[in-house]
Amino acid sequence: ARPIFQIAEHFFCLYFLFEWTMRFGAFKSKWDCRRDGWFAFDSLLVGTMVIETWVMTAFLVVAGGGSGGGMGNASILRIARLLRLSRMARMARLLRAMPELLILIKGMMAAMRSVFFTLALLVLIIYVFGIAFTQLCADASCRKNFSGVLASLHMLLVNGALMDSLIDVIQPLQEAGIVFLMVFYLFLLFAALTIMNMLIGVICE
Repeated sequence: ARPIFQIAEHFFCLYFLFEWTMRFGAFKSKWDCRRDGWFAFDSLLVGTMVIETWVMTAFLVVAGGGSGGGMGNASILRIARLLRLSRMARMARLLRAMPELLILIKGMMAAMRSVFFTLALLVLIIYVFGIAFTQLCADASCRKNFSGVLASLHMLLVNGALMDSLIDVIQPLQEAGIVFLMVFYLFLLFAALTIMNMLIGVICE
C-alpha cells in the first residue's frame, strides 16, 4: 500500500489501542471487564487489528529476511488477508453509537415471521395468475409476453406486483381482448394494491 495509507493504518491502530487502554483502566476491578459485552467485543477487534497491523508486519519482515521459502510466506499472506476481513465486524460499533440502527434491526427481526407469510401469499397469487395467463395467452396476441409459466411469473412480478412499465403488459392484453385486461386488473388488485400494501403495513407495525 502507499505510505500515506500505511501511516493512517498505524495511527488508527494506535488510537484504538489507546482507547481500549483507557477503558480498561477505568474499571475499578479489572475482572469486571469480562461482564461488559461491548468491551469484550472491542477487545477482540483491537486484538485482531494489532495482530494484523504490527505483529504480522513484524513477522513478515523477519521471515522475509531469512532463508525460509516462499510457500511459508504465501501462507502467512493468506492469513493476513483473512484477518483483514475482521475489519467488517467494526461496523457493529455503529450499533452502540447509533441506537436507532439497533431499533430498526429489532423491528425487522420482529416482523420477519409476518413478512415471510405475506411474501408466501404473494408468491402463491403470482403462481396462480401466471398459470392462468399462460393458458389464456396460448393462442392470443399476448403470447410473446406470456410464452411460458416462468416468463409469466417474471412478467407478473416485475411489471405487475412491482408495477414497473405497466404499459408493456397492458397494451398487448388490451389488443388481445377486454377479458385479458380485466384478469390483469384483478391481479393488480390482489398483488400490487393489497398484498404489497399489507407488506408495508406489517413492516411499519
